[in-house]
Amino acid sequence: MSEKLLEITDLRTYFFTEAGVVKALDGISLEVYKGQAVGLVGESGSGKSVTAQSVLRIVPRPGRIVTGSIKFEGEELLSKSENEMRSLRGPKMAIVFQDPTTSLNPVYTVEKQLTDILILHRDLTREEASKRALSLLERVGISEPEKRLKAYPHELSGGMKQRIAIARALSCEPVLLFADEPTTNLDVTIQAQVLELLKQLQKELNMTMVMITHDMGIIADLTERVTVLYAGKVMEVADTPTLFRSPKHPYTEALLKAVPSVKQTRALEVIPGNIPNLIEPPTGCVFHPRCKYAKDICMKQDPQLEKVTEGHFAACHFWRELKLEGRSA
Repeated sequence: MSEKLLEITDLRTYFFTEAGVVKALDGISLEVYKGQAVGLVGESGSGKSVTAQSVLRIVPRPGRIVTGSIKFEGEELLSKSENEMRSLRGPKMAIVFQDPTTSLNPVYTVEKQLTDILILHRDLTREEASKRALSLLERVGISEPEKRLKAYPHELSGGMKQRIAIARALSCEPVLLFADEPTTNLDVTIQAQVLELLKQLQKELNMTMVMITHDMGIIADLTERVTVLYAGKVMEVADTPTLFRSPKHPYTEALLKAVPSVKQTRALEVIPGNIPNLIEPPTGCVFHPRCKYAKDICMKQDPQLEKVTEGHFAACHFWRELKLEGRSA
């Protein structure tokens, strides 16, 4: 196995609101290895984006990392100062956000938004940074790159803005890239182009990528390993083919059954209910109110993440007995 790049252990990130303490991440642990394409999958509110924000140490107020450990290249990130973290963001780790309209600064040209990063982290002259910015736009498939450098974000289409956001994230050639629902606001054809671009760049640069999504189709296409999150907890971890072929957690099975297929003849199954209130999460297994297999123990005792086979883990009291339905990846 390749070298471990990121190791998260018992991470708890809470939001201290007037209504109460929101346990956005409640003791998650996961590992990411160099060169891997990893998926974080789950419904909205499961803790996917907060995981990336916690690693980058950009959790918005009133959020706060309460306890746990985040090791990147063997170094503890939670003990680093803000200046030390600032030196890592860009050159070592970066993120592509869901909505490029809000992540790109509307008052600066594309050129300035790319060159400022390069000048700061790569110690380039303005002229050298401009040449590098032009090269980045060409790499991510922007047509007429010289013209686009002079443009402001509002003058560009959604797909173009997302490509520029990707170019910005890759400008300093980070070791680790988080892609946080990067196709959410794009139409279907542009989605496919952006995903293909990310897949191509990840392989070309031998970059480690964490794809954050609720879409199991994207997980099947882009990732080699998956962590399934629900209500701030890890439900299952496995390599992608194993997760699809042989899920061991009822939530994973439910996500797979909700994915449409051109070969599908039966109706899609809807997961009943909603993500629970994370101020007062359910006792026992957090998924039990929505789980059709739940029994008394599920309401009383929180299941631990157990080893199913090498590299495959599940947090379910009954993973040994249940015959869950998988599907082709």
